[in-house]
This record gives sequence, C-alpha cells and structure tokens, in this order.
Amino acid sequence: MKGVLILLDGLGDLPVAQLENKTPLEAANTPNLDFLAHRSDMGCMYPVRQGFVPESDEAIVSIFGNDLISSSRGQLEAKGADLKLTRGDLALRVNFATIDNPKNGNIIDRRAGRTLTTEEAQILAKEINTKIKLSSDFIFKPTIQHRGVLVIKGGLSDNISSNDVNVYESGKFKETRKISFCEALDEEENSQHTANIINEFLVQIFDVLDKHPVNEQRRKKGLMPANYLLIRGAGIEIPKLKIYKKWTSMVYMPLEIGFAKLCGMNVETFEYPKLKGIDLYKNLYEGLEKACEASIKMLKKTYKNYDYAYIHIKETDIPGHDNKPFEKKEMIEVIDKILFKFLIKFATLNNIKLIITGDHSTPCKLKAHSADPVPVLFFSKDTIPHENNFNEKNARNGTLGKIEGKDLFKKVGFLR
Repeated sequence: MKGVLILLDGLGDLPVAQLENKTPLEAANTPNLDFLAHRSDMGCMYPVRQGFVPESDEAIVSIFGNDLISSSRGQLEAKGADLKLTRGDLALRVNFATIDNPKNGNIIDRRAGRTLTTEEAQILAKEINTKIKLSSDFIFKPTIQHRGVLVIKGGLSDNISSNDVNVYESGKFKETRKISFCEALDEEENSQHTANIINEFLVQIFDVLDKHPVNEQRRKKGLMPANYLLIRGAGIEIPKLKIYKKWTSMVYMPLEIGFAKLCGMNVETFEYPKLKGIDLYKNLYEGLEKACEASIKMLKKTYKNYDYAYIHIKETDIPGHDNKPFEKKEMIEVIDKILFKFLIKFATLNNIKLIITGDHSTPCKLKAHSADPVPVLFFSKDTIPHENNFNEKNARNGTLGKIEGKDLFKKVGFLR
C-alpha cells in the first residue's frame, strides 16, 4: 500500500465561545494527530471550489476528481442500500421528519428528533410500502437512524425540485420551515409527470404515518412522531465516476458505500449498531469506535493487496448539524486514541503516505454545511518536521496553500 485517505465528515468548523473561541479541532486533545502534524505538510481545501457549499456527495465526487454532473445523491444512496436499479428508475434520499399537520405545514424537525430507533423505522417502512398506492411501483427502504431511500420505478425524470427544508442547490444553502410539493424544473411533460407522482406519494404519507401505533407511543414518551418524509437528491442515471480498482475502502453509510462500489473499489464495511433507545449520541460513539476499529482491521487485511485505501468517518458531521461543539471535540479525540494512534506505526513502518482531511465544513454555530475550507494534512515519511498542530488556522498558513478538491491528489503527489 502506498497511501491512505481519511475523510472526517464535516471536519471543518469555526471558533465558538463554548470552547474559548476555538474550533473543536483546535480544542481537542490529539497527541497522535499532533505527532503526524509535526511531520506533515498542511493546507486548506475547498472541496468543490471557493464560495461553493457542497453536499456530501458533491464533495466526495469532486475530491476523487469527478465533475459534479456525474453525481446523483439518490442513485449513490440506493446503490449503497443494495437496491437494484434500472435506467429511468428514480432514486431519492429520504429523511423521516416531524410536521404539525399538512394544513399548517410547519416542519418541527427534519430528522424526527434524531430518536427514531432502527426497529421503529423498519415498522414504519413496512407500513409505507404496504399502504401507499401509486400509479408507479416503488420501494422505500430505511437505512441508518432517520435516513432512507425511495425508488420509484420506470422511465421518470430527475429534473424536479426537493421538498427538503435544508438543501444545498448550486453551492448555495437554502432553508425553509414549511413543507412544500415537488415541482418540475423544466417544461418537459415527463418532469411534470414525475413531480405529480412524488406529490401523490407525499399527500398520502402523513395519513399513513401520523396515527400509526409507533408514533402514538413516541408521543406518549414525549418524542417527536416520524410522520412525514423529506426527499432530495433525485437521480435516474447511474453516475459515471472515475474508476479506482487499486483502492480498498472502509465505508458504512449508504452514500459512501454506493460511491465506493461505483468507483470499483474493494468495499469493506460493518453493521452499524442499531439505535435502540433515545440516546442518539451514545449510539454515535458506539458507531464511531466500531468504525475506527473496523478501519484498522481493513488496513491490516488489505494493505498487501491494494495500492490505496479510503476511510470515511461519518460521526464528526452530526454534532456540527446539532450545534454540539463539545461532542465534536470528543469525537475527534476518540478517533485520535484509536485510529490515528494505529496509523503512526502503520504508516511509518510501511512507508505509507497519509491524507487526513474532511469532505466539507459543518460549523456548529451554523448547524449546516458551509463554504469554509477544510484543513488538509499530508504525511510522508520524508517530510521535514514542522512545529504545528493540525487545525483550521495552521492549515490556512500551511505549505500546501489553497487547494480545490479535484486537485488534492495531484497537489500532494498522492497517486505517484
């Protein structure tokens, strides 16, 4: 193996008062990451380009050298969820959400309070697949926590708007607190037909979910009902991505699994811990430790057979969306104690290069993705030592300068 790429989802952040005007990365106690930073070059990366607020799929495909038009969030998620697609099937990423009622249309929470258990999601998905009637066949599959994938079969258009309240369109962040119907984005008859089918689905979803026993029990416990669905990332074409057959990967969210599969990578994964109670962050820490341990196992297993490895750690993004800087800081420290500690010895003994960065910034104070650059660390055994810790401030002054995602590998000589 020649190199390992580690993407910490949503890593970039802004200083916050809770951490004495530091970012979570600056405030974290990371002796192993600091050891690597002293022997690395640093820079800051705009995953797509300056001023662009990327969704996760846009960031990843750009970092791996693809054009944005190659990406389709719904198609990648469906591939990662092992749903079989044929050309023209419309795939969409879905969130279980909470609204007050369709008449008022107020969105209370776009993730149903982040407390939807795996079992509850599976029960509600069965109800959706059984009770909703459309003129086209469809399948809805829950994936992890509040997430799911919707596939509507046959000859449809993906030139339709999202009904999600928290979307990133053409690199700009848009938010609303009211539910809306999907609209055709062109004058084509098929686009309007597709929008009509999705809206037919949305009209029924509240009646199917709101009074379901799962949601009645959730209300009795003081939890938000999962009584609506928000959709985004419409796609009908399987993305054409650059092929990386000499790569192995550790990925465990549907988006990243689908991406790695379509790039031709070897895919190693693990079963994410089921969310059984209302403590999401306990579940996230369990998942994070398991992800770090599974990444180490993957590297030990595959480093003799592949030239490069891609590791994607999801959990660091979530406290950014929830404005929880202490939790983001602690997650970085967990990764340092397990994964980065292993990587020091692994990379040094085997003369392996490391890139440690994020796919995008998710500042806690914004509770959303931003156009801020992410810090980049490039470790090579032969790098002259620097007296720097790895954080946003030092990265901006680093020797690598400013990088666009598509130029990352070339800039650091990663694929040589």
